[in-house]
Amino acid sequence: MTDTPGWASPSSSEQPRDEARPPADAPAAVPGQSAPPQGAPTAPPAWGTGHGGPQYGGPQPGGPHGQPGPYGWGVPVSPKPGIIPLRPLGLGEMLDGAVSTIRKHWRATLGLSLGVAVVQQGAVLTAQFAVNGDTGEFTPVVSALISLPVALLLGVVAAALLTMVVSRAILGQAASVRDAWRDARPRLLQLVGLTLLTGLIGAGIVLLGFAPLIGYLLSGADEPVIAALLVVVGLLSIPVAFWIWIQLSLAAPALMLEKQGILTALSRSRRLVRGSWWRIFGINILSQVLAGIVAGIISVPFTVVGLVLGFNEISDQIGSGETAATLPAITLIFNAIAGVLSSTVTIPFTATIGVLLYVDQRIRREALDIELARAAGLPEYGGAGWDGRSPNAARL
Repeated sequence: MTDTPGWASPSSSEQPRDEARPPADAPAAVPGQSAPPQGAPTAPPAWGTGHGGPQYGGPQPGGPHGQPGPYGWGVPVSPKPGIIPLRPLGLGEMLDGAVSTIRKHWRATLGLSLGVAVVQQGAVLTAQFAVNGDTGEFTPVVSALISLPVALLLGVVAAALLTMVVSRAILGQAASVRDAWRDARPRLLQLVGLTLLTGLIGAGIVLLGFAPLIGYLLSGADEPVIAALLVVVGLLSIPVAFWIWIQLSLAAPALMLEKQGILTALSRSRRLVRGSWWRIFGINILSQVLAGIVAGIISVPFTVVGLVLGFNEISDQIGSGETAATLPAITLIFNAIAGVLSSTVTIPFTATIGVLLYVDQRIRREALDIELARAAGLPEYGGAGWDGRSPNAARL
């Protein structure tokens, strides 16, 4: 899948702006119909040949995969070999694509996320039992720090494998866990480095913002007004970190699908996000909110059952005047079950949204839909590509 021509990065260093397509007579970088030579007579231009508009003076697609209808006219239909139509995507189409990926490829998506969730929650549960309240009120923090490396590694593996599954699902191809592992394995170490680097960048920005406050407090000064101003300065660093996070949010799919290096993938993400920051930010936040709602719906019943079963032990601790440093074992076990079930559903959903955002931006900027349609083996019609544009319109 990683060798599919559609995922290769463009040769040019600067990408076209949104909705700006290369000229129809641009030379093709991949095999396809050649452009007419200079000076050769050409047909009059078709009216409204952009995405979604009817084309007057040319074939009127209305059948399957954008083919003309039975009477030569109809509403243009974008090809959809897999989970999404090959054109710029709306929010509803992204959400539908994420759900369709889980539904149509449930063995790979849910199987991967279930395995990752079981190992991750097992590591958390083991850390909680190992600490066993010995660190007092810092027990949750210590448990989280112990299980953090495992959670980070598993998150990277899940993102890498699900990216490969989604990339195949877009073309209508099935992908097993073995296929995804084979495609993703050569890039795993780089993805780990990319994840660590982006995390350090965000944490470094926030730490830099709060550095004056930390230094001021360590100096022993206690002027409330100055401390409040420094708190405001620190808080201002959080939106900056969010801005950087969105700027770099498409680096992981670029690294995995285009076989980019870490720094090149970061640069690719910045170029793809440019001019669409608010849209990508909104879709990311919405997907996280929806995932949180679904996770809450799944996990709340198990959490309640765990608290009910451990109620007597908690009551005894409170009645004896002790502070419950950790929850009863039965409660922790039910919390782990809730975490496994909720993560099994939400991990592939959020991962798919990230990949679809990357694909959507490349369709908008680089006409990736043409290359994906060709890679999916869809037939062209009328010598004008899959949606009325020249098949040589993109330089990919």
